[in-house]
Amino acid sequence: MKQMGYLMVDHRASPGLTEQQALIAGYDPKLSGEGKVYEADTMTCAHCKNVVLKNPRRTRDRPHCYQCDHYICDFCAIKAKTSDVHMPFSKYLDLTLTQAALGSPPDLLQSTQ
Repeated sequence: MKQMGYLMVDHRASPGLTEQQALIAGYDPKLSGEGKVYEADTMTCAHCKNVVLKNPRRTRDRPHCYQCDHYICDFCAIKAKTSDVHMPFSKYLDLTLTQAALGSPPDLLQSTQ
């Protein structure tokens, strides 16, 4: 549940987005005009911390990292299948902060195996 979120874009008190602006931003123009409210569930990737809007029409399984037991985005799922390096964001932060305290650059690839 801690990886779940919610996005609400409220245009009830604004002119909203033009059709062109909505398309550039990736919104449905019908849901982002004047007086409209856009709502969507989100998920946060455990590896890269990107926030992904959940597509309610998605039929394939959402990727899951079995090493850290959390949801990961499609991009990190591809990386996890093609590489044997497991690097969740929390591990990256720990390594970076440790190396900064020691005053040396992080050797991330060696530390993850």
